[in-house]
Amino acid sequence: MKEWLKISCLLCIFGCVREIRPSEPYVTEYLLGPWRNITETQLTHDVYPVGTYAYLVQLVFVFLITDFLRYKPLIITIGATGVIIWSMLIWTTSLLSLQILEFFYGTYMAAEVAYFTYIYAKVDKKYYPRVTSHTRAAMFVGKLVSGITSQLMINLELMNYKELNYITLASEWQDMPFQKQRLIQPVLFSAQIMAMLWAFGLPRVDKSLYFHREESYDTPEAISDQSSYTQTELPGDSSMEVSSQSQADIAKQPRAMRLLWIHFRSAYTNGRVIQWSLWYAIGLAGYLQVTYYMQVLWKVIEPEPLIAWNGAVDAVLTALAALSALAAGYLHTDRLNPRTSLLILAFFSALEGGCVLICCWTHNIYWSYVGFVLFGGLYGFTITVSSAEVARHLQEDSFGLVFGFNTLIALIFQSLLTMIFVTETGFELDAVGQYTAYAFYFICVGVLYLISVLVEYLWFRAATREKLENTLE
Repeated sequence: MKEWLKISCLLCIFGCVREIRPSEPYVTEYLLGPWRNITETQLTHDVYPVGTYAYLVQLVFVFLITDFLRYKPLIITIGATGVIIWSMLIWTTSLLSLQILEFFYGTYMAAEVAYFTYIYAKVDKKYYPRVTSHTRAAMFVGKLVSGITSQLMINLELMNYKELNYITLASEWQDMPFQKQRLIQPVLFSAQIMAMLWAFGLPRVDKSLYFHREESYDTPEAISDQSSYTQTELPGDSSMEVSSQSQADIAKQPRAMRLLWIHFRSAYTNGRVIQWSLWYAIGLAGYLQVTYYMQVLWKVIEPEPLIAWNGAVDAVLTALAALSALAAGYLHTDRLNPRTSLLILAFFSALEGGCVLICCWTHNIYWSYVGFVLFGGLYGFTITVSSAEVARHLQEDSFGLVFGFNTLIALIFQSLLTMIFVTETGFELDAVGQYTAYAFYFICVGVLYLISVLVEYLWFRAATREKLENTLE
């Protein structure tokens, strides 16, 4: 097996196992169930927002140290924090412990950036597109397995909502009835512990993109920057060569930070990168907010469901999102120009808003399920197109930097949505009111980008006409 494919497979196994979290589709049902003494208001206003803020703050820190620590320690951290989170879900009961748990959940999500950027430091650039698709597909497979498993366990009455955590993290096995132990023993394993142990086996990263870069390997931009820096140090035409002392001074410069700045400036002085990065961040922020509180909305619509189909919905959404991403990749490759892509995404954004309205304005839980699944499918398409458009205008070395920064901007938007619509510092809306606001958030984004496409088209048409007239004259 080729080395790049071997590394890709090792990382994909980690990503797949990490996503096997059957308790997640039912975490709200569990937290509001008889196992804990908290209310829906406390969960919505005092617990879940902590995770949003913790994710944002820690992503800044993780973003800066991932390259410096060479990725692997952060991937191990993902598994370790997963063990802490699901241990606390089972062994603790207080409100404070849930808030601490949400802090670790922020770490768990923030460290994910190492999973996506590790591969760029370990394989050759020509394999970037393939290994990127592999890592994404592995996560989809893990989510699909997780959703199907959780739904089967609930429907077959092999587990209740609390016991689903046993698949995510093996614990208190001795407290379960012996008959149930025998029934579910084949599927009872610790996914997070397995992920953590597997992470220890990942190949060590000897060099990274910035802080541990090969001395002989540099980008043309960096070389140009160093040259211009050297020229400014020369006293004038009287000196025709750079002294060894000057070269030593330059070598002492923080090359990693300078290269970071070069890549950042190169990316975000490109109008197309800014345009599509903004779309990426706005779409991701809305998606995170919608998925984060959806189970609370379902609990409002159907407080005591006979069977909660959350796991099945999660599985179908994952499958549809994966198919949408594949369709977007196929259609986008040399078939859609940027303006057409933007027009399609503006239309799809409005449709996403319509799907969210279906989720919150209905009194039938099944219509809410349908709206959520359609929303996930549309998002899978739009985020794939926006990611491809951003990547089209980037240097390969700056993929991790730009997408990491875009995710940070998305989390800032998400935190603002939380402060405005969820917490007492803002409007403190109920679940239906929140989702109505999120729906119009997507609709307004679609309208704004539609207007921007029309303005750009009119401006381009006028410029072309003026150029033609000048040519004829």
